[in-house]
Amino acid sequence: EVQLVESGGGFVQPGGSLRLSCAASGFLFSNYALTWVRQAPGKGLEWVSGIYAGVGGTEYADSVKDRFTLSRDNAKNTVYLQMNSLKPEDTAVYYCAAGEKYSILTRQYNHWGQGTQVTVSS
Repeated sequence: EVQLVESGGGFVQPGGSLRLSCAASGFLFSNYALTWVRQAPGKGLEWVSGIYAGVGGTEYADSVKDRFTLSRDNAKNTVYLQMNSLKPEDTAVYYCAAGEKYSILTRQYNHWGQGTQVTVSS
């Protein structure tokens, strides 16, 4: 059974940091592209960042570039999203997703986690 389990969300003040983790099981992790997508209250899904399969490169949405860092540990079947300099507009439920082919289009990903809440507020 394919599973993606996110963790690390929480409440943080503006300017703070959080590290989200997504632990995967049930598929050959290293062969899959991973992505983080978020959904703010009352809004649609927003692609945040993605990483190619293997030791592939990363890409970021302009809204998080230079603040967020995505990495993967294929030995641990885990992907990490380090979020620094957080802003209130980063408040959202963050989902990780896995797919056989890299894309910034969320519909290309067929395995999704349950999400973790990130709240940035003073």
